[in-house]
Amino acid sequence: MEAINSELMNFIDKTPNAFYCIENLKKELLSRGYIELSENDVWDNLQANGNYFVIRNGTSLIAFSIPEKISNQGFNITATHSDSPSFTIKPHAEIFDGNYLRLNTNDYGGMINYSWLDRPLSLSGRVMIKNNNSYESRLINFDKDILLIPSQAIHINRDVNEHNPLNFQVDMLPVMALDNNKSLEDAIRESLKTDGRICDYDLFLYCRDRARYVGLNNEMIISPRLDDLASVYPAFKAFVESANDEVINVLSVFDNEEIGSLSRHAADSTFLIDVLTRITSGLNLDLLSSLKKSFIISADNAHAIHPAASSKSDPTNVVLLNKGVVVKHHKNYTTDAVSSTIYKAICDNAGVMYQDFACRSDLKCGSTLGKISQRHVSIDSVDIGLPQLAMHSTVETIGSKDVLYMYKSLLEFYNSRIVKEKDYVKILHK
Repeated sequence: MEAINSELMNFIDKTPNAFYCIENLKKELLSRGYIELSENDVWDNLQANGNYFVIRNGTSLIAFSIPEKISNQGFNITATHSDSPSFTIKPHAEIFDGNYLRLNTNDYGGMINYSWLDRPLSLSGRVMIKNNNSYESRLINFDKDILLIPSQAIHINRDVNEHNPLNFQVDMLPVMALDNNKSLEDAIRESLKTDGRICDYDLFLYCRDRARYVGLNNEMIISPRLDDLASVYPAFKAFVESANDEVINVLSVFDNEEIGSLSRHAADSTFLIDVLTRITSGLNLDLLSSLKKSFIISADNAHAIHPAASSKSDPTNVVLLNKGVVVKHHKNYTTDAVSSTIYKAICDNAGVMYQDFACRSDLKCGSTLGKISQRHVSIDSVDIGLPQLAMHSTVETIGSKDVLYMYKSLLEFYNSRIVKEKDYVKILHK
């Protein structure tokens, strides 16, 4: 448990946003001998025992491993997402007033606004630079405390503890400096050590708090971006450590889940079906029959019962920290009796605890990667996640035992073949 938790926390600390999530996964895959493919090329040289990955937009990644025996046994797929709620930086972002240099921002995803106040913040993302006659994409991470969003003192806002609506355009703009001697573009050039022209950027605020244990016995982990990096890393680790003799294992990490998944590289794009189509074509397999033998585990976090709001949980499906991976049931999820049974059997085979989540009938429940991806890839699917507190806060909380449960269940999944017949299902270990 200690090992995978330490690995997860290190991964989160060096992953401020989706760009670095994919960059860090890419480095890990290359170090393990995986071959990067390009969507510009024809994939006509896929090999048995081959390990490959492809990146779209620098923020989404799909990796796959071809077994030694190439046969039409389908795909074992996990789906996670690389992005988290944050703020993006607008063009022409500098606002100088009252000796404060602030940056103009847009909200990204449904964050808890007040959780961003009075925290050390920084900037990271992608910058487009013109050098001579070419346009170069560069990743940037200032990697130091350069921003903050100050709250109003109770002496100024007497209603701060009773009624405190925060306006995105007024209250949530970060302070960068106490003078206007240096622009954001100046700071970017200095950080990247470039004299090129800054053409545009995709920059995100991120919280500089580090992932760490909390609790008398280290029972919990508190960290930024647990939704969904706490699923990304166990899924990645299970994927690279698995060995399936017949099924093609696939790891999917999509961007833009927090804002509707409608981009060309998100779950509601053709990215996954494009890759699966090219795999089957390159291996001379039938796509449709392969899909019928396939299974998706959509891994995104779930709500644990809250210590101050237990009434917000479903009365008969209470989710607890450190009591196992959550199987999520709702009309907005893909879980049904068959897919739930398959995943729970996988957990049983792995010796992993699991529990069920259902939303209170009078509360709304969000959709997931599994359901969104079904618009393009019709595959049996189950929605799971780690139980967590304060979802979409700047820092969130999970149980320290649950990461290992997630990893072990996904490793067992990747090492299994799911046989689906008309009236029964079998799960065969490698």
